[in-house]
Amino acid sequence: MVAVIGFVTVTVSNAQPANDNCATCHLALGIATLTKPAEDYKSDVHAAKDFGCAACHGGDPNIMGLEAMDRKKGYIGKPTPVQVVEVCGKCHSDASFMRRYNPSLRVDQVAEYYTSVHGKRLKEQKDQKVANCASCHTPHAIRPPNDSRSSVHPTRVANTCGSCHANADYMAPYKIPTDQLEQYQQSVHWKMIVNKSDLAAPTCNDCHGNHGAAPPGVSSVANVCGQCHAVNAELFNKSAHSKIFAQMGISGCATCHSNHAIVMLGSIDRLKAGYEKALAVLTKAEHAGMEVSQPLFELNEAKTTLIKARAIIHGFDQALLDKEVEPGLQAIEKAYLRGVKAMNELQFRRKGLAVSALIIFALIIGLILKIRQMERKTR
Repeated sequence: MVAVIGFVTVTVSNAQPANDNCATCHLALGIATLTKPAEDYKSDVHAAKDFGCAACHGGDPNIMGLEAMDRKKGYIGKPTPVQVVEVCGKCHSDASFMRRYNPSLRVDQVAEYYTSVHGKRLKEQKDQKVANCASCHTPHAIRPPNDSRSSVHPTRVANTCGSCHANADYMAPYKIPTDQLEQYQQSVHWKMIVNKSDLAAPTCNDCHGNHGAAPPGVSSVANVCGQCHAVNAELFNKSAHSKIFAQMGISGCATCHSNHAIVMLGSIDRLKAGYEKALAVLTKAEHAGMEVSQPLFELNEAKTTLIKARAIIHGFDQALLDKEVEPGLQAIEKAYLRGVKAMNELQFRRKGLAVSALIIFALIIGLILKIRQMERKTR
């Protein structure tokens, strides 16, 4: 395959040379900045598909020495930000070429990238600081998104985006907030990912898009959130607030929940905290052998109440929310007290057993002493 990168023509082969002198030379140099890329590339997904250094950097890997890095042989060295997009796109935008390796991968990433805030600034304003392919996909160590070591694995996406967006000095020219990462790491979404290993919970790219990254905008925030929270979105759309918010030009979901630091509201927080507290004591009692099946069953009904309350809140009807939450709080309190009672009973039984054991032990000792006394008298 032959592709034109700027004014340079690069030939891409699907087979890595039998002796890739680029890697051989770099590994032998002993200079960290030159050896590390070659070392990292051994585990890169492209290396696994037998692509060598020249596939991206050009040049002739069959030649040992500086002659391999001849511009006439297509060598481009370290690509500029614009060239990075073109280098990646020469393969990833070619459907027939990609079909030979991974037919499931989309081939419109470059076109989509140029619709993003990053792509527009790079193309139209020649802004070299904006994110390009290499900013998110670690050069020489690219791995599939489902690999936990990948820079775009769900557990790492926030830090990948935050490497720029949380850097106040780097982002200073753009006059936008740099606390998104800090806020997101306080959100229920992040807690679901790190505490419950729920990789379906949203991170940056789920709301902003992947290659077409952009702020959702006032008109589409509810639609973005509604992709997951369908019932909530339906209730909100039916509420009086939906029309008022639209008239005022403010976003529905983010106005109440914020955009990055998504938090639960007070009454639902109490319901959730109470449920977890009651579940903890009942589970402890159950593991200790106490009979708590009935309160555990009743607590499951309280969990259903919690789920319903989370949806009902989007109807913006406080009376309806209170009507749903109050019975749930009562059921949780009742289950919690049953759990505490079971644990108290367990302690009482243990103390009683200890006292009984001591009495029995004392009786045995007394009996032994009495027997010995009688044996001495008979001698």
